[in-house]
Amino acid sequence: MPPYQLGLWFNQYVRQTCILCQTPYGYANLEVASKQNFVRVWIKQRQMLICMHCHQDIHWRPQPFTINITPHLQLDIISAAAYKNCIRRAIIAFKYREDLSSLPLLIHAIRQLPRPHGCHTQNSCILPMPTTTARLRYRGFDPVFILAKYLAQHWQIPLWQGAVRIHDTGRQQGLSKEARLLNVQGAFALTQSPKVRHIILFDDVATTGASLKALAQPFEGLNRQVKLLAYTLAHGSS
Repeated sequence: MPPYQLGLWFNQYVRQTCILCQTPYGYANLEVASKQNFVRVWIKQRQMLICMHCHQDIHWRPQPFTINITPHLQLDIISAAAYKNCIRRAIIAFKYREDLSSLPLLIHAIRQLPRPHGCHTQNSCILPMPTTTARLRYRGFDPVFILAKYLAQHWQIPLWQGAVRIHDTGRQQGLSKEARLLNVQGAFALTQSPKVRHIILFDDVATTGASLKALAQPFEGLNRQVKLLAYTLAHGSS
């Protein structure tokens, strides 16, 4: 995924410094390792994109929350991190300015999400939150799709683009919970039937879960054939 992948490789193998505190990986990570776990920490640091000090300062895996799709169908939403501080700044920078220097932190956050139990390449797919042609033309790229590709790589589960956004609903930021629900109602439609059992909905940020609820609604008639799951990069007030 050039130039995105090139930026990650540069940070991990050439620059080799934490993108948050600018400390070299080796110093920041190994100084917290005892003699007994030195080798384990050294191996782990090669897989990290930020140092352990900064990693420990981030609020990972906030409490999942549940939204009602229908009276008989609920959706649990699981997030990698709380939407605040450096995570919030990185998402905004990448989403609205395509700031590649923020991408390593977001990929690091994605790697904190464990693959859903029972999901694998043959029975699951990831559905990124669809965008509109107008937004794609304005931004020049689709940030959620890019992040979803890294999630697919992390979990070894393919992407599926069998849904589209049929209404340009405008930004959800700043709206009340009720306004968010009305804003995205009927905004999505399926373009094809899924061929796998598990459909994993993915978005960058969940506040009330209104967008994910709207994306789940076209599957209402298929609830006996598919199982919906929802994951986001972050959860919190926008």
